[in-house]
Amino acid sequence: MICNPHKISFVFGLACFIASVTNAQTPADNPALKIYRATPTKINDLVNTKLDVRFDYAKHYLYGKEWVTLKPHFYPTDSLTLDAKGMDISNISVVKNGKNIPLKYVYDSLQLKISLDKKYTSAENYTLYLSYTAKPDELKVKGSAAINDAKGLYFINSNGADKNKPIQIWTQGETESSSAWFPTIDKPDQKTLQEISMTVPSKYVTLSNGKLISQKPAGDGLRTDTWKMDKPNAPYLFMMAVGDFKIYKDKWKDKEVNYYLEPAYAPFAKQIFGFTPELIGFYSQKLGLDFPWNKYSQIVVRDYVSGAMENTTATLHGEYVQKTAREMLDGNYSQGESTIAHELFHQWFGDYVTTESWSNLTVNESFADFSETLWAEHRYGKDEGGAHINENRLAYLNSRDARTKNLVRFHYADKEDMFDVVTYQKGGCILNMLRNYLGEDAFFAGLNLYLRQNALGNGEAQQLRLALEKVSGKDLNWFFNQWYYGAGHPELKIDYKWDEASKTQFVYLNQTQSGQTFTLPMAIDFYVTGKKERRQVWMKDKADTLSFKLASKPNLVNVDGDKVLLAQKTDNKTNEEFVFQYFNAPLYLDRWEAMNALMGKQGDAGARKVILAALKDKYYGLRTLAIRNVNLNSDEVKQAALPELTNITRNDPNNTVKAAAIIALGKLKNPADLTLFRNALNSQSYAVQGAALNALAVQNPDDALKLAKGLEKDNKGTLTQSIVMLYTTKGSEAELPFVTKAFNEAGPQAKFNVMQGYISMLGKINDTQQVNTRVDAFKKLAIQYKQYGVDQYVMGMLGELKAQKQNQAKNADAALKTQLDAQADYIAKAIDEIKAAK
Repeated sequence: MICNPHKISFVFGLACFIASVTNAQTPADNPALKIYRATPTKINDLVNTKLDVRFDYAKHYLYGKEWVTLKPHFYPTDSLTLDAKGMDISNISVVKNGKNIPLKYVYDSLQLKISLDKKYTSAENYTLYLSYTAKPDELKVKGSAAINDAKGLYFINSNGADKNKPIQIWTQGETESSSAWFPTIDKPDQKTLQEISMTVPSKYVTLSNGKLISQKPAGDGLRTDTWKMDKPNAPYLFMMAVGDFKIYKDKWKDKEVNYYLEPAYAPFAKQIFGFTPELIGFYSQKLGLDFPWNKYSQIVVRDYVSGAMENTTATLHGEYVQKTAREMLDGNYSQGESTIAHELFHQWFGDYVTTESWSNLTVNESFADFSETLWAEHRYGKDEGGAHINENRLAYLNSRDARTKNLVRFHYADKEDMFDVVTYQKGGCILNMLRNYLGEDAFFAGLNLYLRQNALGNGEAQQLRLALEKVSGKDLNWFFNQWYYGAGHPELKIDYKWDEASKTQFVYLNQTQSGQTFTLPMAIDFYVTGKKERRQVWMKDKADTLSFKLASKPNLVNVDGDKVLLAQKTDNKTNEEFVFQYFNAPLYLDRWEAMNALMGKQGDAGARKVILAALKDKYYGLRTLAIRNVNLNSDEVKQAALPELTNITRNDPNNTVKAAAIIALGKLKNPADLTLFRNALNSQSYAVQGAALNALAVQNPDDALKLAKGLEKDNKGTLTQSIVMLYTTKGSEAELPFVTKAFNEAGPQAKFNVMQGYISMLGKINDTQQVNTRVDAFKKLAIQYKQYGVDQYVMGMLGELKAQKQNQAKNADAALKTQLDAQADYIAKAIDEIKAAK
C-alpha cells in the first residue's frame, strides 16, 4: 500500500499534517504500547475460499454465500474462530457428502466461535458453508493515517445523486477489513486459494484477483462474473471492484496487463500506465524472478480511503493517478508514477511473500518504498533516484517521534500505527544502505533467495537477514540489530584539519545522539589535484579520528561519498569546499548539500556562483530549489539572476520550473513583466497558468479576478488552487460557488490547504444558509479525521470565524445582527458537536 503521507503530493500529504498533531498528543506512557503484539497463533489454516456475492445498492448491503475449506495447522481441533465484522449470519454448516449439516456457533459481532462436528487432524480438510449479510456502513470502525477508513466494502454514489461522480463498488482489505465483507481468518500469515462470483448489473465491468473464468447472464439485467486465483494469497489482498470502467489491454510477455479507468480518462490510459510492462520486466530482471502471477491489472476508483493498494494481480489506485494529457504536463516522478512502481513491487514483496505479522510490515512496505528509488534511477537517472531517496530521508528525519520507534516492533498501540514514516521512508533508506554495503549483485541475489525460500508464504526480517548472509557470506547481525531492531539514527558531526608538515588530512567524526552508537561503514572521497581518491572506513565508536596521508591538501573531503547514510549530518566544510563540491562531486545529494549550505550566504562570491549556476542545473528539482532561494533582495544577485529567470519562464523544458520562475518574478512587482505573465496564461500547463495568475494578482488583483473568471471553464491542479486562493482573499459571495465546488472535489490534503482561506471568505458572507452549509462541511471533515487531532485545527479556525461574526454583529443593523448572531450560534454548536464526537 502507498500511504505516503510516502508520497508527498498526495498520500502522505495528509498524513504528514496529521502526524504533526498526533505526535504531539501521543502519551509516552500509553498502556497499549506495553502490550506485546505476538504473531497470530495458527490453529486452523485457510485452504480455499469460494464466495458468491450480490449487492444491494440502496441499503449498501452485500448478500454472501461462502464455502471455506480449512485444516488444523498442527494440533487436532474441534473448533474454529472466523473474523466476521458486523454481519447478519443466517447459516453455518459443515459440508458432508454434498449436504450442509448445521453447526453451533457464538457470534459477538466481530468473531464467529464455531463448534465443529468432530475433532479434525492436520491431515484432514473440512469445508464450511456460510450464508450472511455484510453491512459495512453500519460498522463502527476506525482507520489510520495510511487508511482513513476500515469498513472493507464501499458503495460510491450508489443512488446516482451526484451527477459528477460514477457509481462504483470497491473493497479495501488492509489491514484486517476483508472480514467486513466475508468471514475469514483475517491475518496476514494466512494464505488461501480463492474464487469470487459477483452478480452485478450487466452494464458494469468487474475486476477481482486472478483470472475471469466465466460471465453468465443472471436475469433481470444482471450478470454473474467469476474470478479465480490459482495461487494462494492473504485474505487482506482479496479485492472486488464494480463500475463503469473502460479497459485498456496491454501485455507483458504472454500475460495480460490491463488498465481500468473511467470513460473520460480512457484516452489517456497509455500515458498514465503504459510504462507498466517495462516496469514488470525491469523488476523481474533485477529480482531474478519473473512476475509470479497470471495477470496484472490496475484500476482507478473514486473516494478511495488511501493512496493505492497492492491487491494480488489487481492493484487499486485512488483517483489522483487519473489525469488528462494537460494534467500530465505538470507531472513529476513523485506524482503517480512512483505509486505505480511501489504497488507493482508489492506483487513480489507483500503478495508473493507476505509479512507474517504487522510487526514485520517492513518486509512489505520498506521494499515497496525502496523500489520507487530503484525505478527512478533506472528510468530517469541517478539524480531522480537521489532526489527520491532524499525526500524519504528528510520525511523521516523531520518526523518528531520517529526516532523512538524500531523498524520491527512488537509493541504498538494499534496495528494501523505500523503504517508510518519508519516503516516506509526510513525502511526504504535502510534498504538503500544495505544495497550499497553488500553491492548490487549480492543484494539482489539475496532478495531472490528470500523470495524463493518463502514463495507463496510468509516472511520476516530475520529470514531476509539469513538470505542475504547466505549469499554474501557476511555477518549482518550488527546491521539488523541497529537498523531493524533498534530505533533512531546517528547525528553525525564532521570536522576537518589539514597538517601541511606531515601532508596528513584529519577527519573527526562524532556521533552526538544520546543512546546507542551506530556502526557506520562509509566511503570517504578525497579530491586532490584534479583526481578523486576513495577510502573505505568503518566508524564503530561515538568519536573517531581518522588520518590520511595525501600528496597535497585536498580541495574537498567528501564523507559518505555514496550519499547513503541515514544520518543527521553537521558537515563543517568551508564555503570554498562546498562550492567545489557543487561543481565537482557527482551525485544529486552532493549538489543539494552544497546548495543548502550556501543559500543563506549569497553575499559570498562563491556561494552566489553556486546558486546562479544551479538555476541551470541538469536536474529540474535543483533548478526549482535555486529559483525558490535565490536572493532577489540583493541587487547584485538580482542583476545576475533576472535574465536567467526570464529565460526559464520561456524555455525551460519542465513546467514546474517555469512556474517557480514566474512566481519569483511576480514577487518583484515589475510592471515590465506583466506581458510575460499574460502570455503565460495561454500555456497548456496548469502549473504555469496558476503561477501567472498569482503573479498578476500581486500587481493588479482586480485584473486577475477578471482573468480568473475566464479560466474557470478548464482548470485543474495548481491552477484551481490559484483561483481559489485569489477568490478567498479578493473575491466576494459571487465567487463562493467556485470555491465550494473546488473544496468539495478536493482530496483531504487539498481541503486542508484551502480551508483557512475558505473560512476567511465566509467572514464576508452574510447569507446564513450559505455560511451554515459550509460550516457543516468543515464539521464533517473535523469529525472524520478527529482521531488524528484534525478537530483541534478545524475548531480553532471555526472559533476565529465565530468571533468575527460576533464582532460584525456589534455594528450591524437589527436585521443583519439577527443573522450574524444566528451564524455565530450555529458555529458554536458545530464546535460543540466536534468536541462531543467519538
